[in-house]
Amino acid sequence: MLHTNLTHVLSADDHQKLLGENENVMICCGRMGPMCIPVYEVMEELENEYKHVKFADMEFDHPDARLIRSLPQTAGFMGLPFTVYYKNGQPVKATSSIQRMDQITAILDEQFGR
Repeated sequence: MLHTNLTHVLSADDHQKLLGENENVMICCGRMGPMCIPVYEVMEELENEYKHVKFADMEFDHPDARLIRSLPQTAGFMGLPFTVYYKNGQPVKATSSIQRMDQITAILDEQFGR
């Protein structure tokens, strides 16, 4: 399990349940490394501001993370973390590598509104 204060996606069942119960979801799939930790920190900070978005993390090396690693939107990604934004259970945007607060909020606003 990742050491964050985010909701942890620990299995394919967790992933499915999270997407089924929430209209807007952001999942950061990574490790506790220097490119991932800043993204988790931004997500933790934004949870109170974006109440209509469910923020979660998933361990990149977990076998069930293939659900994120094998998406067409992440096929060419080379750097961690893989971050996927879902609307009504469908991926609508994906990014890789470190992201700043302004980059993340721009995607959240574009995909999910304020």
